Amino acid sequence: MTLELLTIFLGWTALINIAVLLFSTVMVLAFRERISKIHAKLFGLDQADVGRAYFQYLAQYKIAILVFNIAPYLALRIMA
Repeated sequence: MTLELLTIFLGWTALINIAVLLFSTVMVLAFRERISKIHAKLFGLDQADVGRAYFQYLAQYKIAILVFNIAPYLALRIMA
């Protein structure tokens, strides 16, 4: 695998992951009440705890995208 191919791969994975993050964020914001009721019953949690879990999920996913996709992509772009 060449550096150019790896750079292209990381660019596309970053784009796809950012799209999934945006979609997840919009869905949580748009349907928060309905989804949190279902998840609260499913996992035996309070709705406030489910809201915190959503925020934690989105934050950790964003950090993972930055660390595993965007930072290596930028490093490879700088090297090339």
